[in-house]
Amino acid sequence: MSSTASTALPQTDAEQPVATGQLPTAEPIPSAEPIPSAEPIPSAEPLPTVAEMRLPTWFFGFEGTLAGAYDILHAFPTAWPVLLVLLATNLAVAFTVMRKRLKLAKMLWRGKGTRKVAFMLLGLRLGSHALLAVIGIALTSALVHVLFALVMAAVTVSLLAYTQKTALRALVEAGKITA
Repeated sequence: MSSTASTALPQTDAEQPVATGQLPTAEPIPSAEPIPSAEPIPSAEPLPTVAEMRLPTWFFGFEGTLAGAYDILHAFPTAWPVLLVLLATNLAVAFTVMRKRLKLAKMLWRGKGTRKVAFMLLGLRLGSHALLAVIGIALTSALVHVLFALVMAAVTVSLLAYTQKTALRALVEAGKITA
């Protein structure tokens, strides 16, 4: 007995009978260009630039005002609604307009440098008031509180700008953003 099929019905290539122990022949797969393994695969989105990641100057104004809020409230006790509006605006802007920059903010807060700055500012605030109390100088006038608020705002803005500068430099060196 033979294992050949009858030729009464036309058959396609895929339906051709196969002898026992033989594999069906497949059409050759068109060769694609090999992907070189030495080259990095380009990402879908280009890396952000330093200019895109840098916090705008006006945002530091929010932070400076909030840093001096304690003394502003002592100088002007009725200013608390304005400070609450500024705080709410600060949060709203941070989560909407500067959404891209939240990644930078998260990286900044994870860094030891930023936490040091925050603790330094807190220490400056408490330490300066304690030192003035030990010396016997009380911050009683509105002018002195406003001046102290301005000093705290200036120190805060300066330290935040420095921290941002060093963080952006580190991100460029790590290849996470471009210059």
